[in-house]
Amino acid sequence: MLALAVSACGDNVPGNAVVRVDDDTIKRSTFNHWIRIAASSSRAPGATGEVAVPDPPKYAKCIAEKRRSAPKPAKGQPKPSSAQFKSQCKQEWEGLRDQVLQFLIQAQWIQGEAADLDVKVSDKEIAKSFAQQKKQSFPTEKEYRNFLRTSGMTQEDINLRVKLDLLSNKIREKVTKSDRKPTQREISQYYEKNKSRFAQPERRDLNVVLTKTQARARDALGALREGDSWRTVARRYSIDQASKSSGGKLPGVTPGQQEKAFDQAVFKARKGRLEGPIKTQFGYYVFEVTKVTPKSQQTLQQATPTIRQLLQQQGEQKRLNDFVKDFEKKWKERTNCRDGFVIQMCKNAPKPKRNQQTTPPGAVPQQPQAPPGAGGQPPQPQQAPPPQQAPPPQP
Repeated sequence: MLALAVSACGDNVPGNAVVRVDDDTIKRSTFNHWIRIAASSSRAPGATGEVAVPDPPKYAKCIAEKRRSAPKPAKGQPKPSSAQFKSQCKQEWEGLRDQVLQFLIQAQWIQGEAADLDVKVSDKEIAKSFAQQKKQSFPTEKEYRNFLRTSGMTQEDINLRVKLDLLSNKIREKVTKSDRKPTQREISQYYEKNKSRFAQPERRDLNVVLTKTQARARDALGALREGDSWRTVARRYSIDQASKSSGGKLPGVTPGQQEKAFDQAVFKARKGRLEGPIKTQFGYYVFEVTKVTPKSQQTLQQATPTIRQLLQQQGEQKRLNDFVKDFEKKWKERTNCRDGFVIQMCKNAPKPKRNQQTTPPGAVPQQPQAPPGAGGQPPQPQQAPPPQQAPPPQP
């Protein structure tokens, strides 16, 4: 007991834990619980029976199970060796271990950062958010209970995920919020530097027919001059399925959008005049300009609301990026991991190789306006399985 107490005061991780973050620890029992959840989610659909977790360092049970379930090798092919099975077991274990550690360390980081920023979430808020998500995800209580049973998760695990999600959003809101508004000078400078972004090029609506040969194009042109409709002629002669299906119409053509020879002819043509045949790499065009929309330029006054919003978003992103940089450095310095449980989020991790990401995706906020979770939505109860399927909500 004395040795355990002494080790807890230093840089070492206490004997009953795998990670220490500040004065908090991730216990081995907690890690084992989430490893079983991770292993449950990696099983094939419909699989039953006890969840098999790889058993390092010898992987005896894992090797035996793989040998038992391995398909019979093709004629003339050798059976996989114990060394090959062991390599597979080791790879599976390390994948599960790293994902679970990422999740548990991230959870400590989020809750620690929330405490430092005095960001809180009440039990009432957690219950309300959970009830809303549960109602959307599970039509009946029986389905929810079945999810808990098959996933290996408890109600406390789900509540933790919801809490982390709520804390994430509140932290993001706090660190990106600012009363400063873009000045008119900043707006004007942005407008002058990016004037082309607020301009619309000339656009032309066309009727077109594309043919393989010049002779076919001349036939189409003759039919149009004799009074046949563009719809009829396109259906009879055109090889371009898109315009053919719309009666020969090709709307909103802008300069540089079409093949060079056709593009030049279109923007030299007069409105309402039959043109062609124009030879291109795709064939021969016959066309008519039906509408011309002149190019336009938004004024500074017209562009101001858009620019103001954009500059505000850029400011939020900068504040978020600055926060993220400090967040990663701060919490990695406070995170020590036991040998055998070291990942790049740990202070005692080996120096990463060049271009290797030190913090896993989702460990820190990426977009100030988007809450965590797939598709920008908070993770729902059935989307809160072990970390390899969906990382926990992040600040």
